Amino acid sequence: MNLIFENLSKSAVVFYERLWYNSYSEMKGAMTMPNIKPVSDLRNYNEVLKDISVGEPVFLTKNGRGRYAIVDIAEYEKTRAVIKLMSELAKGERSGNENGWIGIEDVEKELGISNG
Repeated sequence: MNLIFENLSKSAVVFYERLWYNSYSEMKGAMTMPNIKPVSDLRNYNEVLKDISVGEPVFLTKNGRGRYAIVDIAEYEKTRAVIKLMSELAKGERSGNENGWIGIEDVEKELGISNG
């Protein structure tokens, strides 16, 4: 189970990074570089924290390799929600593949709604 969650989490993180980078670039109207700093910059953590805002995480490197990301709490909560949604969608797809899919009429009947 942990392996499944780790793979899902890695996929979600890659998805989130691409989504963030693409949406941020579109919002700014140009390709922008992510904010990358060495972890040693945390000695002056107030300066690092000033660079963090919604949609603009600070990526920290250790020994020249990406190691940490500091994100605004709103971005963190959004990421957790995306991971949870992706997990639930994966469970639904697995269930559909294993147990068969149902038609829209049956879904509407189950939910007590009518389309029309």
